[in-house]
Amino acid sequence: MSVLPLVFTSGWASGINAYAVVLLLGLLGATGVSDKVPAALERPDVLIVAAVLFVAEAVADKVPYVDSVWDAVHTVIRPIAGGVVAALLAGHDGSLPQLAAGAVGGSTALVSHLVKAGTRIAVNTSPEPASNIVLSLTEDLGVAGIIAFALFHPWIAAGIAAVLLVAGITVVIFLWSRIRRYLRRRRERRAAKRPAPANGAAPPVG
Repeated sequence: MSVLPLVFTSGWASGINAYAVVLLLGLLGATGVSDKVPAALERPDVLIVAAVLFVAEAVADKVPYVDSVWDAVHTVIRPIAGGVVAALLAGHDGSLPQLAAGAVGGSTALVSHLVKAGTRIAVNTSPEPASNIVLSLTEDLGVAGIIAFALFHPWIAAGIAAVLLVAGITVVIFLWSRIRRYLRRRRERRAAKRPAPANGAAPPVG
């Protein structure tokens, strides 16, 4: 129970930017700021890979439509990352509490990811890229702030993450009609790009 708030918060944050979560936790642990970070996240190779992928996401996440493609690819990656981070935070390899923590972190990351992906689809209906950049920066700063805060005030951070998750779900439901129009227009554009079937009878053979 003592690690549950941190597990939930890290799951929420992983659904938004899993690489930022791994990188920030690893840096805070490696520099001695917190002793709650598992040693596996402090490894130099893990930090290097997380840093490279974080930069890649920071760029892709700010480009309209590219961000939605990136989100689609990470529909599996973010929940897995959230589950792994949660399991590492829980410790006790193979124990029931660790498996439960992984399930909580992974499922929370999945819901958070779906909220982010749905919001981005709605934002991409706007013709200008500024909204994508502002939203991406807000997400990155929010993830960094709440993860750092969670290491010292886990229950308060978990409460904030829960409120943000519920608010995000509410926003996506409110914007769902706009999202459906966007998906319908995209299907129509794809259909228009398909070559039309040839008309007329085939020429006689012989």
